[in-house]
Amino acid sequence: MKQKLFSLSDEELIKEFQDHNTIEAYEILVKRYKDPLMNFVYRFVGNKDICSDIVQDTMIKFYLNKDSYKSFAKFSTWIYTIAGNLAKNELKRRKRRTVLSLHNDDEERTIQIEDKKFFAPDVTTDSSIKGEMVQRALLKVKPVYREVVILRDIQNFSYEEIAEITGLSIGTVKSRINRGRTQLQKLLKNIYRD
Repeated sequence: MKQKLFSLSDEELIKEFQDHNTIEAYEILVKRYKDPLMNFVYRFVGNKDICSDIVQDTMIKFYLNKDSYKSFAKFSTWIYTIAGNLAKNELKRRKRRTVLSLHNDDEERTIQIEDKKFFAPDVTTDSSIKGEMVQRALLKVKPVYREVVILRDIQNFSYEEIAEITGLSIGTVKSRINRGRTQLQKLLKNIYRD
């Protein structure tokens, strides 16, 4: 049975899971989407631990809400929408708790400490360093632009699929991708110079 399931499309697997509660179909979909979703969410939030939590929450929501998937949409669109919404919620939560102010009663100045998540210092190759710099720059791009740039340029979704995932019009998607790319290019202008 499981071998037969591997040959099914995503949409056929979710239908199998909905109609017959076939756990193997769910597990195959989780295997297919775990790594791509990890990449998407990591690029969006920039923290591996939080990323793992979001992807796990995505899979739990998928399991619990399997019947809310409708067959007129691609499964990938549906699951990326869930992951994207959870990632946006995390960014909103993080924004509320990012800056901590320390006041010294003897002095009038305020020291602000930002909560910045950096990568482990074991980066040794030039391409890894550039990849880290690209990720840091990507995290500086406004989230509304970052999401669509990641979906288009890293996850290779079509404009139509991105419009479905984000609930935006295709024109807005294209506009945000262009603005996001422009912001990213400005942030990266010194990295790829010789």
